[in-house]
Amino acid sequence: MELDAVSRSYKRWAPIYDFSFGKVSESPRRRTATHVNARGGKVLEVGVGTGLSLPLYSHRVAVTGIDFSHEMLAKARDKVEELGLKPVKELRQMDARELDFPDETFDTVVAMFLVSVVPEPERVVSEMARVCRRGGEVVIVNHFARDKGPLAAVEKALARFENTLGWHSDFAIERVTGDQRLEVIEQAPMGPGGLFTFLRFKRV
Repeated sequence: MELDAVSRSYKRWAPIYDFSFGKVSESPRRRTATHVNARGGKVLEVGVGTGLSLPLYSHRVAVTGIDFSHEMLAKARDKVEELGLKPVKELRQMDARELDFPDETFDTVVAMFLVSVVPEPERVVSEMARVCRRGGEVVIVNHFARDKGPLAAVEKALARFENTLGWHSDFAIERVTGDQRLEVIEQAPMGPGGLFTFLRFKRV
């Protein structure tokens, strides 16, 4: 993925994102937010987008959200204002490859439906690990490429159009599991139909 292609894609998707992807991602978002709320503490959501997950956070957490897209963030800020979302403390425009936070700032760092739509996802995960405190958790929810079957063939066919689509359909899970500071402690399918994977890491 190229950064300018990602930016163009975000501009296209921002006006219709909630309606086009909101329903598909609703169940995984709720499950992820429930887990994060149970943990409590300071939370960073990387790739907050239009803020679909923001109303799901409870008073037990203090949430900072970042996104590269100004268009997406504008919609997220509207949600915070309109709904009076007190757990959301700050929304900032930022490149996920260079997070502007000190080391070990957050108790939980979350990225939902992000790693296959950004340039240099390994670098993004490295930054997520850096800003997560030792003993904290990094949570990634995403669709990952299948090893075999008809859907695997479709994913590979679509991969060449990644800059047009705005996401990488043929995205290997190994691209986000290589950081030595992150230990995988849970990997589970998430609906609808196991389309997404819930990955939970402990920051060691």
